[in-house]
Amino acid sequence: MPEAAFTEDQRDALQEIANLAMGQAATRLARLLDSFIELSVPRVQVVEAGDAARTLGEMTGIDDTVSAVRQGFRSDIKGEALVICRTDSIAQLCALVSDPYSRSSYEAIGERELMLDVANLLSGACVSSILDQLGRTPVFSAPGLLGEALTLDEVFQPGTLQWRKALLVEVNFALETTSFRAHLVMLMAEESIHHMNEALDALLSRL
Repeated sequence: MPEAAFTEDQRDALQEIANLAMGQAATRLARLLDSFIELSVPRVQVVEAGDAARTLGEMTGIDDTVSAVRQGFRSDIKGEALVICRTDSIAQLCALVSDPYSRSSYEAIGERELMLDVANLLSGACVSSILDQLGRTPVFSAPGLLGEALTLDEVFQPGTLQWRKALLVEVNFALETTSFRAHLVMLMAEESIHHMNEALDALLSRL
C-alpha cells in the first residue's frame, strides 16, 4: 500500500465521511428491501492495481465468485464505483421485494435488474454524500453490469478498468436475516486521489 496516499488525519476524516455516507445509503436500501441493514465500520486503503483483488479478498473473506456493477462518477474527483456481492446471494434479495423482481417470468433477468438497482442506490448515495461533504457535486453515468460469476482477479484485471491505484472504501451492507453482503469500492486515478487529498485538507482546516 502506498503509505503517502493519505496522512493519518486525512484517512480519519475520509473514514468518518464514508461512515456518514454509508449510513444514508443503508437507510435507502432498508426502504427498498423493507429489511434492517447492518453496517460495518468503513475501512480505507489505497492499493496499486495489481494488489486490489488480493487486498479486497483479505478485507472481505470472499473466495468464491461475485457479481459486480460499475458506475462512473466525475467532478474534479472522478472515477468509478463498484458494488460487489457473492453471485449466489442475489436471489435472496428477490425474495424480499415485489414485482418486477421476485415474480419475474425470467428469474435471471429479475436478479440482474435488482442488482443494478441496489448498486445504483448504494454507489449513488455513498459517492454523492462523500463528495458533497467535500464540496463537490458528482455527475454519474448509468450503472452497468461488469459481470456475473467472476473471481475478484477477473473483476480487477488491468484491461477491464482503467486505473493505476484503487481507493478501497470497504463497507459491508448486510441484511439482518440473510447472508447477503454488498461491498463498495471506489476506483480513481492518481490525479483524483490528489484532488481528494486537497479537499480533505480544506475540510480539516474548517474544523
